[in-house]
Amino acid sequence: MKELITDSEATGKRLDAWLSAQLAPDLSRNRIQALIGDGQVSVDGKVVRETKHKLREGISITVEIPEPEDATPAGEDIALDILYEDADLIVINKPAGLVVHPGNGNWTGTLVNALIHHCGDTLSGVGGVKRPGIVHRLDKETSGVMVVAKNDLAHRHLSAQFADHGRTGDLERAYLALVWGTPDRKTGTIDAPLGRSHRDRTKQAVVHEERDDARHAVTHFDVQERFGAKEDSTAVASLIECRLETGRTHQIRVHMAHIGHPLVGDVEYGSAYKTKANKLAEPLQSVVKGFSRQALHAQVLAFEHPSTGEIMRFEADVPEDMAVLLTAFRTTPL
Repeated sequence: MKELITDSEATGKRLDAWLSAQLAPDLSRNRIQALIGDGQVSVDGKVVRETKHKLREGISITVEIPEPEDATPAGEDIALDILYEDADLIVINKPAGLVVHPGNGNWTGTLVNALIHHCGDTLSGVGGVKRPGIVHRLDKETSGVMVVAKNDLAHRHLSAQFADHGRTGDLERAYLALVWGTPDRKTGTIDAPLGRSHRDRTKQAVVHEERDDARHAVTHFDVQERFGAKEDSTAVASLIECRLETGRTHQIRVHMAHIGHPLVGDVEYGSAYKTKANKLAEPLQSVVKGFSRQALHAQVLAFEHPSTGEIMRFEADVPEDMAVLLTAFRTTPL
């Protein structure tokens, strides 16, 4: 348990932000937000579950930190594409279709199950029962580079980097996304807060910044290729590099749909474009209809090594299914 008294500098600050500054590097901001949501934080003896709760000087704050629970998922012999591994961390190229950690409907066959089998007792248990070592995640159907911590020190260090989103450090995340249409400029920034959709609680949506669950979200994009470009600057589709300034759930998918360019294959956020493939020529039409996931790949990940301080940078080529899709767009007359 941590007990703190706010000082004059706390006045007007958010509860999660102030606690993050006071308790770093032991607890990341994401971890603090989770503790607040779980009712583990009290302000003047009263449980507060609102991360945006504003503070003033002289307030007593208590933070209950549950002991890490043993990892309950069983290890499973699932093949891993390992890009790098040492005593502190492991970097993998996650295939599309692999869920990161166990949850509803996916209690086995996950990346965590594979990591427990591969790493054994070295895998970090900090942060929760069912996601040992996980400091960030990729959606089930998103492929690409991920880093996983193998001990508590590495977990805290990497978590802090991801919580900072590269603002003051060397964290770098770049994704390749194939989207319908093309933005009206080659480069741009999407700054739009995200929260749960009122229509479907399993989905995210761009929401008003004053909403209680609104979370700051910023995506920078750079158009790499345009397919079927017209004289009026429109195009059938575009390959875009997206760089994250924040790391929210489904961020790229929601942001690109928000500006009118949902990802090819994204049935959740691009359903209005479901029949778009019907207007394409063969063989592209068949390839697009047979592509059963969102066209999103985590191509680049760079971070500071938690022990050596070395900047580690990893790249992974797009997997075969997305490479075939891109080839079809490049070679079919549009």
